[in-house]
Amino acid sequence: MQGIKLTQIGNSVGLILPKEVLARLKLEKGDTVFLTDTPGGIAITPNDANFETQMDAARKIMKARRNVLRELAK
Repeated sequence: MQGIKLTQIGNSVGLILPKEVLARLKLEKGDTVFLTDTPGGIAITPNDANFETQMDAARKIMKARRNVLRELAK
């Protein structure tokens, strides 16, 4: 595990991620990361866990109501 120092950026404090971490997470300047509480602490991920949960629910509804959605699309 690698330690990363926090840096003063204007009136805020920032975290500068090394190139290797950015490459592993497939992130670039301007991308958004999400902080998620886990039993082991805080996880930084490029994906929003809440969004995935919402999309799973939407997929189930779309599958169950396929005919209704097809009619509405006309």
